[in-house]
Amino acid sequence: MAAVWPAPSIGRQVADKGAGSKLNGSPAERVCYNPTEPNLLTQMTVPRLATAQTGPVLSLEKQILDGMPRIEHWFRGQWQEHAAPFYASVDLRNSGFKLAPVDTNLFPGGFNNLNKEFLPQGVQAVMTAIEKVCPDARGFLVIPENHTRNIYYLQNVAALQNILQLAGVKVRIGSLLPEIAAPTALDLPDGKKLVLEPLVRRGNRLGLADFDPCTILLNNDLSAGVPDILKNLEQPVIPPLYAGWSTRLKSNHFAAFKEVAEEFAGLLGIDPWLINPYFATCGEINFQEHVGEECLAGWVDHILTQTRAKYREYGIQYEPFVIVKADAGTYGLGIMTVKDASEVQGLSRKQRNKMAVVKEGLQVSNVMVQEGVYTFETVNDGVAEPVIYMIDHFVVGGFYRVHTQRGVDQNLNAPGMHFEPLAFEDSCSLPDLDGNPDCAPNRFYAYGVVARLALLASAMELERMEAALEQQSFPQARAANT
Repeated sequence: MAAVWPAPSIGRQVADKGAGSKLNGSPAERVCYNPTEPNLLTQMTVPRLATAQTGPVLSLEKQILDGMPRIEHWFRGQWQEHAAPFYASVDLRNSGFKLAPVDTNLFPGGFNNLNKEFLPQGVQAVMTAIEKVCPDARGFLVIPENHTRNIYYLQNVAALQNILQLAGVKVRIGSLLPEIAAPTALDLPDGKKLVLEPLVRRGNRLGLADFDPCTILLNNDLSAGVPDILKNLEQPVIPPLYAGWSTRLKSNHFAAFKEVAEEFAGLLGIDPWLINPYFATCGEINFQEHVGEECLAGWVDHILTQTRAKYREYGIQYEPFVIVKADAGTYGLGIMTVKDASEVQGLSRKQRNKMAVVKEGLQVSNVMVQEGVYTFETVNDGVAEPVIYMIDHFVVGGFYRVHTQRGVDQNLNAPGMHFEPLAFEDSCSLPDLDGNPDCAPNRFYAYGVVARLALLASAMELERMEAALEQQSFPQARAANT
């Protein structure tokens, strides 16, 4: 079995009770009914939600739990109309008064962090996904990132390879690195090896020297662009090439998510703001030349004004903030936290350099201004945020990204910092219908629901990109999410 990190104990959740807020009143300890042992009440473990203002999310969790039959029926209908991406991960933030996605990755790189107890769910989901992509599939060629020195990422590739192999296909790893001129075995911490092999193209088919796969599975987000060796292949390439960051825009995703969130909110009779962050985009930015600062400051002020109004409506006693980030790119690059419009004008050279370039040297010319969502979940004094993993339209697990050196209003996916991935101890698919709304199975179920909303938005986003590709132009969501 490929390397999969264990699920350490997270500890009992205790919710603070404060005074003077209409949002107080959550129970101090979460007691859940254990369906596998009907006569036993157990203390389930989820990270501590370190805020008194939990009212809206507690209400949301209850409405999601009560609406489970309608929700699952609605999702089934949606998946009849939209094809789910092969796989994806979604970063969520839980502030106690809002539960929302802040990023959706179509090339997830943390399969090694999932709880190995959920491996059968992942295998079953892959079987379903393969039937849709290539029913006669016998071989998959996985193309990873060029991170041969990142041992954690290599463990991810090994874990992904293991899931695919257990689903009944032969899987080999082909590298885009020119220095991989022969099969190269890389050592993993568990004593096993991951073998990278040079790609070989024959006409319109891509494979290895002795391997002609049915399908090409990308675990490379193509930030540096689409290499010629991947173009015009007759084999299915998943995710599609246009899903890479050289083409994809975060604003297009969140424009689609806005539509999904509003329809879902209508289904449950909730305020869509509880699951959907405001956003706007600003194009023609050049941080090095101070070009576009007025546009950026204007949208920052606009989103902050919208957010303050919602905070007043719900009696939230925190200071609103926005996240300014590159509209394309990943790995936590090109991101800054802003609490006043003046902060994006007259940036220092260090700040401009940080924002001007993202992964693979991709120049930033478009930015997204997104409502910041606090995360008040903590693990051992570290700020935590849940990351949900899906294959096809099934939730297959997740983990908490924990950062001990960052604040509740900061991006936790920051390079060079210390992370402690903690695998979920419970499935996101099996709520406890007899438990409190925010006990572990029910909170994780709520996380799975919101993550699937983001997955559905990704499906719609990719459909629109495919349609736009036929017209040789990609849509860019530039209006504010109002």
